Amino acid sequence: MMLTGLSAFPLTPLAEDRIDEAAFAGLVERAAMAGVDSITALGSTGSYMYLDREERRRIVFLAVANAAQIPVVAGIGALRTSQVLALADDAQAAGASAVLLAPVTYQALTDDEAYSLFADVTAELSVPLVVYDNPGTTRVDLSDDLYASIAQLPHVASIKIPGIPADPLLAAARVQAIRARVPAAVSIGISGDASAATGLIAGCDAWYSVIGGLLPERALRITRAVRAGDDAAAMAESVSLQPLWALFDDYGGSYRVIAAIAEHLGLVAPDCLPRPVHGLDAVGRARVAHLVSTSGLNT
Repeated sequence: MMLTGLSAFPLTPLAEDRIDEAAFAGLVERAAMAGVDSITALGSTGSYMYLDREERRRIVFLAVANAAQIPVVAGIGALRTSQVLALADDAQAAGASAVLLAPVTYQALTDDEAYSLFADVTAELSVPLVVYDNPGTTRVDLSDDLYASIAQLPHVASIKIPGIPADPLLAAARVQAIRARVPAAVSIGISGDASAATGLIAGCDAWYSVIGGLLPERALRITRAVRAGDDAAAMAESVSLQPLWALFDDYGGSYRVIAAIAEHLGLVAPDCLPRPVHGLDAVGRARVAHLVSTSGLNT
């Protein structure tokens, strides 16, 4: 399985502190019907670290059941290696086509400890693995040397990198530097939605996308434009979403904003995030409502 194109990361919405299975299934169906290339359940947008093992097993089952023929990638990050291995078993048993692993931690991990996590997990896998480098959330920063060593492990199929420089030349240099360190069979996927168009144009193979899980048609305009060689159209679409990227910046990331948009559109119940996380305040929700009405985010 070559992980390329648009991978949609849906929310895992809650209602009264329980998984809202109908709403989650609806988000997966929405992405599948739009024609995304894969669906990643239990990414950071999917609140994986707030869910217990049974909740996570159920989410993977629901994702696979509602994704039609679209491959499902399942997040398996946890604090202990034994927990990650159990979650990997659950994901594979539920039909996931691949797994996504971030080295989450409470105590800071050394490079050797981060490598050993991936080595232990890949030794037990039978499906591809996406390396999830998300230092802003996990506080574990994978170096290019770690990319190179981890990418040699069995089943490693993709590396999800953080956002890259906005300057096209610097972005291309960054992607080329990573590409030079990892096997050609390992795809490089951009994250940080505001960087997506730049990253894809710079040579990234995939976009691991927050908005793809809620607004797949808008995300697909970018990936399809790059695939067709129309870089200008891809950048124009990203620029049209600048007010959304600004909201992400103003509220410390995409998590609360994308939940507020989903709530505003009626795709999930109010207050869908796991406590103690609160959604946006009244001012933020008013900004979301204005953005939806003026930027066509209801399509």
